[in-house]
Amino acid sequence: MLGEIRLAEAAAESSASANLLCVPATIDLAGAEIELVSMVARENRLRQALSAEALDELDVDYVFVDCPPSLGLLTVNALVAANEVLIPIQCEYYALEGLGQLLSNIDLVRAHLNTSLHVSTILLTMYDGRTKLADQVTTEVREHFGDTALRTVIPRSVKVSEAPGYSQTVLAYDPGSRGAMSYVDAAREIAERGTEMPVPPDRDGR
Repeated sequence: MLGEIRLAEAAAESSASANLLCVPATIDLAGAEIELVSMVARENRLRQALSAEALDELDVDYVFVDCPPSLGLLTVNALVAANEVLIPIQCEYYALEGLGQLLSNIDLVRAHLNTSLHVSTILLTMYDGRTKLADQVTTEVREHFGDTALRTVIPRSVKVSEAPGYSQTVLAYDPGSRGAMSYVDAAREIAERGTEMPVPPDRDGR
């Protein structure tokens, strides 16, 4: 984002899968956000880094940008660079309360910085079928967003919580767990949706 190295130089092959390339972040990324403040076209730095030429060099099918839980310059850069937004929502009251503010911020970015941005997917997570609240949140999200919400719901799972402690994804840590199998189902549903939707043009109109 600061233009010091190319995307291909920053990308590293995941130890979990040869088909997954990652551009890892450290706490230093917080410092990068401060440096961005004084830069020209600071909201477009990530979009420039993810140019068609840079992505062709990596030969990837999907690019996922994981955002911090705040609307700082890093998140704004991600929203400007993206075509779609995937929103994971915990099946809890305060997560639902924050969703409205997030959607307002997305509307602002769409109006002023990225007209092609849209919310394509909502994934309900940390679902606990034993509580009425989880069912209420699920019902409200599905009533409001319809087919934008995936059919797959990620249950609250101890294995999902434990996996990061071993520096692993839940798929590597315990692939047979309910949490891992639910994430596989969600990924499959997203991929199936992708094959049914027209591919949006890239920034160069291709």
